[in-house]
Amino acid sequence: MSVILDKIRKENLRTDLPEFNVGDSIKVYVKIVEGTTERIQLFAGTVIATRGKDIESTFTVRRVTFGQGVERVFPYNSPMIQKIEVVRKGKVRSANIYYLRDKIGKDARVKELRVK
Repeated sequence: MSVILDKIRKENLRTDLPEFNVGDSIKVYVKIVEGTTERIQLFAGTVIATRGKDIESTFTVRRVTFGQGVERVFPYNSPMIQKIEVVRKGKVRSANIYYLRDKIGKDARVKELRVK
């Protein structure tokens, strides 16, 4: 039974998405279905958490809109994700940066990773 499940998991893994980590600023293009119409909606923000592995992995993206913090959890292998763009690499020292929820303004910034 587990051999069959492993085979199904490997078939459904996505390989077309870029590598990103916690602290990175990303743009997620999500397919939205409203009735009979489909459209692509952009959700841009900072990755504050990742969890799981393989097919069950998810990541949480946070952004501040009109002074209100909005978080959204995306399954990494979801067919609703059209594409992901990494805008900026961030430098953080912890695995999950939930402390950004309490920060506002300039305090909520993440240092940029300098690639040499």
